[in-house]
Amino acid sequence: MRRRIIPRLSVQADDPMTIDELARHTGMTVRNLRAHQSRGLLPPPDVQGRTGYYGAEHLARVELIRELQAEGFNLEAIRKLLESAGGKSDEVLRFTRAVREPFEDEASEIVSVEELAEQFGADRPELLVEAEKLGVLRSLGDGRYEQLSPRLARAGAELGALGVSPEQALELVSSIRRHCDAIAQRFARTFIETVWVPFDEAGRPEERWPEVLEALERARPLAADAVVSVFRLAMSDEAEKAFGRELERAAKPRKKKKR
Repeated sequence: MRRRIIPRLSVQADDPMTIDELARHTGMTVRNLRAHQSRGLLPPPDVQGRTGYYGAEHLARVELIRELQAEGFNLEAIRKLLESAGGKSDEVLRFTRAVREPFEDEASEIVSVEELAEQFGADRPELLVEAEKLGVLRSLGDGRYEQLSPRLARAGAELGALGVSPEQALELVSSIRRHCDAIAQRFARTFIETVWVPFDEAGRPEERWPEVLEALERARPLAADAVVSVFRLAMSDEAEKAFGRELERAAKPRKKKKR
């Protein structure tokens, strides 16, 4: 899932604020801020006399809640995350960003339907629909598409130059995607079983959040290296066997056809 960009709050609160001022700075209503407080999402204010005052910590927490909501978390899930991290907003934000960060930082490209037709040598709407289903393209409307992996698109174009049809290229991508989904699920399950479950069963101790985050960040490149390395071995073996069979067949004398 691609992370959406949320505008940051422009105010740095060095001076204490009342809840009305906090509402003004964050663009939220006082009612919503109080609802966040009642859910345990916002720390209690510093009470002086009969007035509660808020500061930079509360501004940062509102920003965190907005980011997590934009990432798809509901308020109850956000509350549990904050609770399990001992209320440390920075740890929660770092972890959720790490989980949802794209696996590799490859910038997508915006292309027109005409450019796609020229790139792949075919102007057929059904192929675009299939590419969208595979997650290769995302329609932006007005005949424009987002290529989520330009590297994959270039590989497809190179295959076309070798004589592989667009249908064959998409079928190949579909097959690769199915196998990669299974591999990704296996890696994710291994991480959950070996890192997350013990952490969760221990009550998600506050001091171990950095350890879990570090394990996640280390696992990402290791997974990529393992997949590429094993694929290279498999491809070498398969190429040797496949072309060996073809060479053996070519060496056999052809039978003459009977008249």
